[in-house]
Amino acid sequence: MKKIIIALLAVLFCICTAEAKYQKGYYKPSSGKYISGHYKTNSNRTKLDNYSTKGNRNPFTGKKGYKDPYKTKSFKY
Repeated sequence: MKKIIIALLAVLFCICTAEAKYQKGYYKPSSGKYISGHYKTNSNRTKLDNYSTKGNRNPFTGKKGYKDPYKTKSFKY
């Protein structure tokens, strides 16, 4: 039981200390759309810790991640 509590506290600590910054809303001239403000994490070289990745949850909205981190994009030539 102690191990479970310690593990849950460790996960909670990681979630609470994740560095996130607020991206102000902006107008995107190329598409003519307004992108509303949102929180985003600092950039790094992995997709596994993004809020939108499957298995993760956005702590600000509570939404579950939906993107497959191992799916590769197809390039158009």
